[in-house]
Amino acid sequence: MAESFTFYVTEDMEDIRIDKCLIGFLESLSRTYIQKLIGDGQVLVGEKCIKSNYRVKAGDILHISVPEATEPDILPENIPLRILYEDADLLVVNKPKGMVVHPAAGHYSGTLVNALLYYCKDSLSGIGGILRPGIVHRIDKDTTGSLLVCKNDAAHAAIASQLQAHTIKRRYVAIVHGILKEDTGTVNAPVGRDTTDRKRMAVDWKCGKEAITHYHVLKRFPGQGEGYTYVACELETGRTHQIRVHMTSIGHPLLGDTVYAPGRKNKYNLEGQTLHAKILGFVRPSDGAYIETEAPLPEYFEHLLKIL
Repeated sequence: MAESFTFYVTEDMEDIRIDKCLIGFLESLSRTYIQKLIGDGQVLVGEKCIKSNYRVKAGDILHISVPEATEPDILPENIPLRILYEDADLLVVNKPKGMVVHPAAGHYSGTLVNALLYYCKDSLSGIGGILRPGIVHRIDKDTTGSLLVCKNDAAHAAIASQLQAHTIKRRYVAIVHGILKEDTGTVNAPVGRDTTDRKRMAVDWKCGKEAITHYHVLKRFPGQGEGYTYVACELETGRTHQIRVHMTSIGHPLLGDTVYAPGRKNKYNLEGQTLHAKILGFVRPSDGAYIETEAPLPEYFEHLLKIL
């Protein structure tokens, strides 16, 4: 069944292309898909069909119909999992670098979900849907470390509540460009979709969602050009790319990050950002006990620290 949406164009949106305007309303849809909907007559201004290059006017009423998505079959795959903790309700896995968490266009095999379907059989929560069974939060493809997986809907709801209340402990470690002057700090800046590049997130004071990252310096490595800093980052919120965006916003993008530090030298031939989800702490749904797991640093990260 198709979903229908109605949006009103305000004065601050005046003269923006309609496909770009709709991205602001429907962040989960790509610009290419929105253009397809427009071409298929699924987007109306008032009662009229328009083209993608139509520029909206204040007072326009936009009607969008999004057809129901057909999701592909996701198959179990015998991919080894590094399990840090497991009980009857959930497990914590140590995700390796380069593994996508859940299937999406172009990645329907080799994902963490494919591995979980094989390992857990029918014991995964269904709240996340066919593409995200058991997945209550995620980390990026090139980020390593701790990820919590729920085996049933009750556990999923309980962990989701803890995430929403910001009571789950999530401590990451990263290596950033430059030497941080202060030993500790907090970045409190809302994060939203970058209006010029949908693959990026950005600090967005107007439309972004609250995002708070606390950091402290573990070690400084001066004397190598701009130098580098080894930092621990603790999330108070969990926005997409939050640490990567926040550290970039204060002038210290992550080493190896091709999205947020494209102009910085990557002389260590890293594949993606140097970021590791090290510590995960949560209240166990079954009995209220506090559980904390620690994912050891991956080999490449240990080697890089020795070099520095």
